[in-house]
Amino acid sequence: MDKMDSLNVLGTELEVCSTQPNTGFFRDGSCNTSKQDVGSHTLCAVMTRDFLEYSREQGNDLITPQPQYGFPGLKPGDRWCLCARRWLEAFEAGKAPRLVVRATHQACLQVLSLDDLKQHAIDLS
Repeated sequence: MDKMDSLNVLGTELEVCSTQPNTGFFRDGSCNTSKQDVGSHTLCAVMTRDFLEYSREQGNDLITPQPQYGFPGLKPGDRWCLCARRWLEAFEAGKAPRLVVRATHQACLQVLSLDDLKQHAIDLS
């Protein structure tokens, strides 16, 4: 699987999202992507209780550990690479978590606007 260029939405080097828990399509700690990443796991989001509960209600339980897949389960404050369309759904429902835009891959801009991402950024002044 070939990774796409590792650039964030600001056009600079993609920063690490989280290694505790280890996230990303490639489980390398970054929100890197490739053609094989159909869900576009490109947004570095900071989990909130509201978002985690919303996601579970939508059929994507990110709270319950799945040790057979090496998934520890997430809690508020954890950083995780989210699918662009899932974040958009949460955004439209008023449940979108905050983002680390310097660790958010530019490929998400095919689905999302930079302005919306910046409004949810925790790492911009």
